[in-house]
Amino acid sequence: MSATQALRERAPTPPLRPLLAQTGAELYMTLRRGETLLLTLGIPVVFLLFFSKVNVVSTPGTTPADFFVPGILALAVMSTAMVSLGIATGFERGYGVLKRLGSTPLGRPRLLGAKIVTIVAVELVQAAVLLPVGIGLGWSPGGGGMPAVAAAVGAVLLGSTAFAGVGLLMAGTLRAEVNLAAANGLYLILLLLGGMIVPISKLPAAVQDVAKLLPAEALSAALHATLGHGSAPPVESWIVLAVWAVAAPVAAALTFRWE
Repeated sequence: MSATQALRERAPTPPLRPLLAQTGAELYMTLRRGETLLLTLGIPVVFLLFFSKVNVVSTPGTTPADFFVPGILALAVMSTAMVSLGIATGFERGYGVLKRLGSTPLGRPRLLGAKIVTIVAVELVQAAVLLPVGIGLGWSPGGGGMPAVAAAVGAVLLGSTAFAGVGLLMAGTLRAEVNLAAANGLYLILLLLGGMIVPISKLPAAVQDVAKLLPAEALSAALHATLGHGSAPPVESWIVLAVWAVAAPVAAALTFRWE
């Protein structure tokens, strides 16, 4: 072995190289899973087209799309950050993938970082698909300009953190099959209580009080305000999102089992 080859072998691996490699692998696996694409892109687009064109639910606003575009975007964030991430991570844990990857030079922090970057990338794709479809259906932003856009992005980031924490909490504590059922069941509950498809004003008063404490309703309300009316999100939405964005990841970190 030459001296040059020996130096190359002893040279430390650039810290970003494992992260970028794992991010590429996460994106590849996400895009080749048909059920993930159905959950993160197919169902939101079908819901947006169906509910905007079929008068099933009476909604406020000039056109149905004015209500459903922000709501379905919130649904898409929940699908990606909680359900898709949680189910995939749960099966990786069950198969021993997380244990093996965590012991490689990649390490656990960069493994989680790769998953976070993947979530953000998928959410950007969702927005790039849903917003033009919404415009074609008659949705128009509320006219809040850059402040409303910045508030919407902030709400999405907080919501993504909260939902990811919930997904990882289930993935790190439940068996893969139980986690699959729990994630889908929670998805349906939050879909019904989150003001994404059915306006929260149509729910019983007691149910409304519970729903307003959940991250789904808080994110939906924030996006309805910013992308629907061009106004600032309600203060209570920021509070609920912030609490869940801290509490859920902390709970996941404290209870997560890697094997």
